[in-house]
Amino acid sequence: MEGGDGGAILTDLQRYVGGTLATPAYLQKTVQQGAPTTVFAAVSPLLEGIGGRYLNENTEASVVDERLMDPAALVNTLALYALSPENADRL
Repeated sequence: MEGGDGGAILTDLQRYVGGTLATPAYLQKTVQQGAPTTVFAAVSPLLEGIGGRYLNENTEASVVDERLMDPAALVNTLALYALSPENADRL
């Protein structure tokens, strides 16, 4: 994958999930490939005063009623239950 759509960014955070990603290799990004969206979220005037969004490739994910099983579709969506204040409180 050369900077295309992807999901998980390969960082040292994987040590907390057993050292590997469940995301298929073709959807994984290097830190360099994932950085532009992080920078966009941090400094874009388009997002000023807005937080709590899931972005992929500088685009906000679509909210879906239930988690999709297709990994390629999953990286561009956000399950509605992930936005639940009750779920956040439980965590």
